Amino acid sequence: MGVDTIGGVRFPVVLFDLDGTVVDSGAIILASMRHAAREVLGIEPPDEELMATVGGPGLEAQMRALAPDRVEELVTVYRAHNEPLHDALVCCEGIDDVLVQLKDEGRRLGIVTAKRRVTVELAFASVPLGHLFEVVVGGDETQRHKPHPEPLLLAAKRMGVDPDECAYVGDSPFDVRSAKAAGMHAVAVTWGGIHDREKLEREEPDAIVDTAEELLNVL
Repeated sequence: MGVDTIGGVRFPVVLFDLDGTVVDSGAIILASMRHAAREVLGIEPPDEELMATVGGPGLEAQMRALAPDRVEELVTVYRAHNEPLHDALVCCEGIDDVLVQLKDEGRRLGIVTAKRRVTVELAFASVPLGHLFEVVVGGDETQRHKPHPEPLLLAAKRMGVDPDECAYVGDSPFDVRSAKAAGMHAVAVTWGGIHDREKLEREEPDAIVDTAEELLNVL
């Protein structure tokens, strides 16, 4: 357990990204990105191109990178394919036990995600961890999105805490940038399968971990 010099927890509030951090959704995101690109545009871009903006400013921004003039159609086709896949969603390995342990230590937990709130609820219907989180900030609740700090700062405001009391845990470069911009402790995780470790290291997070259990040592 991370501790400060007076024996308490370093970060009483721990905020988490959702996709690739708490829920193992990289494969279904990729499948739906491939489907939308193929059905709407008749193309099959490289996986790296399809996933490059995942975890950032949201689904519309991801589709704008593919085809600026077909965003609405791409989003519609993506969601029709993606939402039913949430039925088979599972949590990332070991994260459920770590979340429970953090709660047992007295931490307050929250989710800050690019997903819309309705899609967050779909995820937590399959992965019943939603009760552990005091606050959820969805991508449809702020004007500006990661890597801008606004979503993280909204979570801190709702919880009545200062940003420097918070750590933010995520699997994308956008998560690290957002945490730094918000004045929060930035923890990058490598298990999401969406962004590789090298990309995360370039953002110089405060910590980078490869397993859920390692989180307990950096928080």
